Amino acid sequence: MRYLPHTDDERRAMLEAIGVGSVDDLFTDIPEEARLNGLLDLPGHATEMEVDARMRAFGAENLSPAAAPSFLGAGAYRHHVPSVVDHLIQRSEFLTAYTPYQPEISQGTLQALFEFQTQVAMITGMDVANASMYDGATSCAEAVLMACRVTRRKHAILSGNLHPHYRDVTRTTLQYTEFSVEETDVDPQGKTDIPEIGKDIACVVVQNPDFFGRIQDLTALAERCHEAGALLVVVVTEVVSLGAMMSPGEMGADIVVGEGQSIGVPLSFGGPYVGLLATRQKFVRQMPGRLCGETVDQEGKRGFVLTLSTREQHIRREKATSNICTNAGLCSLAFSIHMSLLGEAGFTKLAEINHAAAVAAAEEIDGIEGVSVLNDSFFNEFTVALPVPAEKVVSQLADQGILGGVPVSRLVPSQKDLENLLLVTVTETNSSDDVAKLVAALKEVI
Repeated sequence: MRYLPHTDDERRAMLEAIGVGSVDDLFTDIPEEARLNGLLDLPGHATEMEVDARMRAFGAENLSPAAAPSFLGAGAYRHHVPSVVDHLIQRSEFLTAYTPYQPEISQGTLQALFEFQTQVAMITGMDVANASMYDGATSCAEAVLMACRVTRRKHAILSGNLHPHYRDVTRTTLQYTEFSVEETDVDPQGKTDIPEIGKDIACVVVQNPDFFGRIQDLTALAERCHEAGALLVVVVTEVVSLGAMMSPGEMGADIVVGEGQSIGVPLSFGGPYVGLLATRQKFVRQMPGRLCGETVDQEGKRGFVLTLSTREQHIRREKATSNICTNAGLCSLAFSIHMSLLGEAGFTKLAEINHAAAVAAAEEIDGIEGVSVLNDSFFNEFTVALPVPAEKVVSQLADQGILGGVPVSRLVPSQKDLENLLLVTVTETNSSDDVAKLVAALKEVI
C-alpha cells in the first residue's frame, strides 16, 4: 500500500520484538464491542461545499446549552465568559505561543503563567501552584503519584463520592505502576466514611463539593491523614465554589487538584479544559508539570523564569515527576484573564449568585410531588431523587428543549439503586424563567 512503507518482513520483525503475534493483539485492551469492524459508512468523496453542509446538518442535531435552558453539571459547568477573554487570547502572540522551549525569551508567556499560578494558589489556600495540567482528572492521577513519591508509600484511598471519571483515570494511570488504589462505596447521602488509614496509605483523595454536590468540612479528615503519615488530596471540579467556601488549604489539604474550566473556558463539547494542581511549599520538588518564578535580571529589572520543569524531556526519565509534556497554556491564559476581570470581590460575588440561584431552584424542585432534593448542603449542584429513572426523564425534557441535568446512572451505571437520581446544576446563566420551565416540565413528565 502506497502509504504504508513497511514490508511484511519488517512488520513480522517488529511484532516479534514486541512479543505479540499480530497487529490485532495490540488492541486487546479495547473491548470487542468498542472496536470498529470494517470501514465507516462514509461517501467516497464530496466537494468542500457538500462536506460543509453535511457537517452543519450533523451539528444542528445537537441541543446546545447556549440555545436551551441547561442544568448540566457533573464536572463541566456553563458560566458566562466575558467577550474580552476570547478577544485577548486570540491575539497572535498568545494564540501561537505554545510551550516556551526557550523560556527566558518568552517573558509574556511566563508572566501570564506566573499570574495564573498566583491566582490558583490564592483560591485553593495553598503555597504554590504549577503552570496547569491537561484537565482535572489527569491532575487527580498526578496528585496520587506525587503523594506516593512524597510518602514513599504505594497505596491510595479514593472516596466513592469522587467523580467517576477522576476515579477511572487515576485507576488507569496507576494500572501498570507499583502503586494501587482502594475505593470506598458510592453513597449519595454522604454517610460512607473513609476507613482506617493504614501505615501503607500514601494519600486519601476526596472531592469537595463531592460528586453529589454535598459540601464537607475536611478538617477532621486532614488530621486523621496526618496522624497516619498520609497526605490529603482534595479535588474541586467546580472552581467557582472556592469563592464561597473555606479553601481546601484552610482545612488542611496537602495537595489540591481540580478543573478550572468554569473560569474563562466554555464547555466546548468536553474540552480542551485546564487542570489545576497546588500544594504545600515543602512538596514542591515532587510537583508534576512546570513552575514559573519571578526574579530580577542583571540590571535589577523584574523578570520571569521557568523555575521547575522536572519532566522527562529535560532529565532522566526515571527521575521525572510526570510525563506531562506541556501545560494547557491557552486555557490557563483564559482562566487568568477572566479571574483578573472578576477580581477577589467579583469572584466572591459570582459564587454568591450561583449559590443563591441554586438554593431557589432546589426549593422549587423539592416542592414537586414525588420529588426530593437529597442534599442538606450544596453549592450550585444538588442531587434530586425522582420516582422514575432519571435517564427517561432527561430524554423527555430534551424533547421539550430543556437540558434537565445529568442522570447519575450515566456515570455510575453499575449501581441500579442510583438510576432514579438526577444531578442538577444552576449557575448565573440560568434565569428564573429557566427554572420555572424546568419545574413545569418535571411536573408534566413525572
